[in-house]
Amino acid sequence: MAEPGAEEVYAAARIAFELGQAVRGLREQDGWSQTQLARAAGMTQFAVARFEAGGTVPTLVVLERLARALDRRLGVRFLPAVDTF
Repeated sequence: MAEPGAEEVYAAARIAFELGQAVRGLREQDGWSQTQLARAAGMTQFAVARFEAGGTVPTLVVLERLARALDRRLGVRFLPAVDTF
């Protein structure tokens, strides 16, 4: 049996990883370095690197700053659950 709260911890880690990979993909698609994105978003290169590695779950405000820096709009959607069995 899993520890209480373990499911939430795993979900947060998955979300952090997926968001980080999405931002990294957009940054690389645009040909930007982490430093360039950090400057455009008003944050440090370390913060961008940590975020892209899935080390932190950013706030919606930070996601909006990253989206604007990447000339994108931030959108949040609720999708149907998918069974993993």
